[in-house]
Amino acid sequence: MNSWYRLDGATVILLVYTQPRASKTKVVGLHDGMLKIACCSPPVDGKANKELIVFLSRLLDCRKCDIELLRGQSSRRKQFVLTGVDAELLDKLIV
Repeated sequence: MNSWYRLDGATVILLVYTQPRASKTKVVGLHDGMLKIACCSPPVDGKANKELIVFLSRLLDCRKCDIELLRGQSSRRKQFVLTGVDAELLDKLIV
C-alpha cells in the first residue's frame, strides 16, 4: 500500500498532484505523497480535470464513469474516487 492511494471498501481514493499546461499528459512520479500527473490542458473551465479523468481511465483500463473527482476541482491537489480498479494495477504505475 502506498501513501498516494487508499482503499475505502470497494473503492480506491487516489491522491493526485497535477501539473497543468505540460507538453504531454503523463505520470511524472510522486510529489509530496501524491501521484504527480503532467496534464496538457490548461486549468480553465474544468478542461484539465476532464483530461485527467480520460487519462486515468485509459491508464487503468476502466470506464470514465468509474472515476469521480471528489475534491480539488480548482486545485492542483485532487482526490479521485475509483470504482472497480484493482489496487495491484495502481502499484505498477510507479516503478
